[in-house]
Amino acid sequence: MDIFFVSLALVLSIALLIPFYRVYKGPTVFDRLLGAAAVGGKTMTIILLFGLIYDRLDMFIDISLGYAILNFVGVIAMAKYFRSPPRSSK
Repeated sequence: MDIFFVSLALVLSIALLIPFYRVYKGPTVFDRLLGAAAVGGKTMTIILLFGLIYDRLDMFIDISLGYAILNFVGVIAMAKYFRSPPRSSK
């Protein structure tokens, strides 16, 4: 069963390259933000798979929740930073 989880983690790691490409090469800022959120989601899944592999899921759930909070705050901060400036009324 461990070989199944290891192979699944490898497949997810390879699938992680697609959102990384979107973050790197995204045509708009919003594409890059969505790519960053997708990278965070896939990374949390890989962290939980490592918890299943090492048979310490309770510890890895805590790590994954902390990572989810950091990912959420990071994406919100990037969205706030990249928002368009307010239009001045002259």
